[in-house]
Amino acid sequence: MKKVTAFAPATVANVSCGFDILGFAVEELGDKVTVSLSEQPGVRVVSIEGDGGRLPYESEKNTCSVAIQAFVDQVGFERGIEISLSKGLPLGSGMGSSAASSVAALVAANSLLGEPLGRKELLPFAMKAEGVACGAEHADNVAPSLLGGFVLIRSYKPLDVTRLHVPEGLYCTLVHPHFELNTADSRSVLRQQVSLKDAIIQSGNIAGLVAGLFQEDMGLISRSLQDVIAEPSRSVLIPGFDEIKEAIKDAGALGSGISGSGPTTFILSPSREIAQKASEICQEVFNKIGLEVDLYVSAVNVRGAYLINESKNEVL
Repeated sequence: MKKVTAFAPATVANVSCGFDILGFAVEELGDKVTVSLSEQPGVRVVSIEGDGGRLPYESEKNTCSVAIQAFVDQVGFERGIEISLSKGLPLGSGMGSSAASSVAALVAANSLLGEPLGRKELLPFAMKAEGVACGAEHADNVAPSLLGGFVLIRSYKPLDVTRLHVPEGLYCTLVHPHFELNTADSRSVLRQQVSLKDAIIQSGNIAGLVAGLFQEDMGLISRSLQDVIAEPSRSVLIPGFDEIKEAIKDAGALGSGISGSGPTTFILSPSREIAQKASEICQEVFNKIGLEVDLYVSAVNVRGAYLINESKNEVL
């Protein structure tokens, strides 16, 4: 093959209590990347769509080329590769925009070269791209985008990533207000130290959320969606966050939190119907605030990134 296209989904990182160690993928929303062989040496970005002209073409700054360059250096591929990126995710949205780009690029490039590496082996290259995008090589966006489902990063050194069980019927509502929140700015407001009390509370919630997923215990999941470390500092940067958190209680939703670094808010629900009701409630909240908002209802995506046969317009 001389050209391969891949799609990588949007993601929700942190999932309230799991700062930098938990994330899950969503359906339909995401980025698409086409890679092709080139006689010109090096890794080059040749086209970008859907970014409003904001993303860099320089190979050392674009997450697609950074990830692929690290990948080809590892496998010893010396021919040229050209990259075409189609953005389906807004920048600075908290939905793993940079992660989806680098993951789609890696899945496409790995296929182009005959799949010399397995999915999990691609993670370090995507994490390297995250370091360029936001200054931290975290995996809670790239791992679920690549692998699908709920993902736990038990350790970063050494990297130890595992997929978690996804309960039947678990749905997510994404609430994306029309303004951008830079990841670096959102990380800058975080406390550098936490109390022993907060560490204990957070640890209990992480364990409860993981147990709730495996046991399909929606009540336990709901009780565990509490963040005492990042959310108190970050939520003040997000219009409508507190109003949403309060308004969805009567709809039967399990809980809500900041998606990644924001400004998107995620809401988990035990059914599509409740997720849709939560979406309608959020629309009412933002109508009162006077801020435009995009709303998405999605099941948890257990597939992750995948290849696309563009000539036949079909998923591989």
